[in-house]
Amino acid sequence: MSNNDTLRTLRYSFDFNDFVMIDIFSKGGLKVTREEVSNWLKRDEDEGFKAIYDKDLAAFLNGLIILKRGPKEDGVPVAEKSLDNNAILRKLKIALNMKDDDMLEIFGLRGFRLSKHELSAFFRNPTQSQYRQCKDQVLRNFLQGLQMKLRPTSE
Repeated sequence: MSNNDTLRTLRYSFDFNDFVMIDIFSKGGLKVTREEVSNWLKRDEDEGFKAIYDKDLAAFLNGLIILKRGPKEDGVPVAEKSLDNNAILRKLKIALNMKDDDMLEIFGLRGFRLSKHELSAFFRNPTQSQYRQCKDQVLRNFLQGLQMKLRPTSE
């Protein structure tokens, strides 16, 4: 799953407009223009599409944590230079102040079943034997479940 897909899904799920997106990036310590945000949100095949780097997405996720949970006393966290699905899932868990049961409920909305042990393996230290790499399918199901929870369709 690309960083751009993650950013597009989060924008839609939370119903953020361009100005809120710019503010979130700013809270994460990155100054961006409306044009940059617009280019990151375009589809891959669209003219003007730009890929968002890990460091920029990390700044957005840090800004989302600050937006949802408030700033830390020690200032704005430094955005990581590289980001994997485990880190994205961890940052979303922190931003939304979720417990394991909350996350499992989100996965359940998509019909994606995980045990608490499988979920906790994503948040372990990579050097531990129980650590498990979060695959694209897991992150995609979480983001889509989050979208279903935050923006339910009227059927």
